[in-house]
Amino acid sequence: MATPSEKNFEDYKRAETKALELLAEMKSVSAKKTDIELALLVAVFELHKRDLAPAHIAKIVQGHLNELVPFYSRGTEDN
Repeated sequence: MATPSEKNFEDYKRAETKALELLAEMKSVSAKKTDIELALLVAVFELHKRDLAPAHIAKIVQGHLNELVPFYSRGTEDN
């Protein structure tokens, strides 16, 4: 049986897989990266809009970015 943290990670990986599938669909609809980026950010705000202030949502996004940048920076010349 999976531990709670293993279950959380499995849940996250399912959500990530779905998000990447949606990204592929979005690329087929619009070649403009800015349109896709903005749409994805709108989705984050829509996810939280009834529970959190917009400034708080922005802080959540920034926090996630702070976590992801080191991960995606590995192996690049920008380190």
